[in-house]
Amino acid sequence: MNAVRMNLERLEIPAADVVLEADVVVPRPAEGVVLFAHGSGSSRHSPRNRYVAGELRRAGLGTVLVDLLTPLEEEADARTGEFRFDVGRLAVRLAALATWLSRHEPTAGLRVGFFGASTGAAAALAATAAKPGLVKAVVSRGGRPDLAGEALTEVRAPTLLIVGERDEAVIELNREALARLPGQTRLEIVPGATHLFEEPGALERVAALAGDWFLGHLPKNPPAGG
Repeated sequence: MNAVRMNLERLEIPAADVVLEADVVVPRPAEGVVLFAHGSGSSRHSPRNRYVAGELRRAGLGTVLVDLLTPLEEEADARTGEFRFDVGRLAVRLAALATWLSRHEPTAGLRVGFFGASTGAAAALAATAAKPGLVKAVVSRGGRPDLAGEALTEVRAPTLLIVGERDEAVIELNREALARLPGQTRLEIVPGATHLFEEPGALERVAALAGDWFLGHLPKNPPAGG
């Protein structure tokens, strides 16, 4: 097997009215690119998202780990929590980032997917509704898709919702959201897992499910049955 080459960039990306810090890693060749939308109180340094991103890269997908808040906003949010549930603000930035990826040389031509965690999943779904021709697949990990509100009914991209078996309240919220999503959807419940998927093997299962979903929907020529 030929060694996979990686193109790593640490960038400041314009997104709507701000500039956001991001780590962009693109294997050569790449089957698509996945933009991560972290949850409340987290950042691009989230160890869980970084683990999943590493597994996606090993599967041949580019990844973008980005801070959706500026340093000043993060500082304010740590004190007040005023930004972490501002799904509209985060969705606008994610939509702008997806557009930027479609024009950035290493990622131009690659189909874009979103991986959202917690409140980031709601923002990812709202941004997908706003960019129906650009975002081709969504995966939610322990997400709050219900916070996307009426935008759920406008999401056409294939969407996979992953929830831990012991995260009972969030399972119910995901089931309700699943009923409102009009496109291709699936709910996967990881046995024995809690909200943060800290149990042995739980995060590995998340990464495997996400990789299969993205490889089934992002490549321009997906495998048969994808």
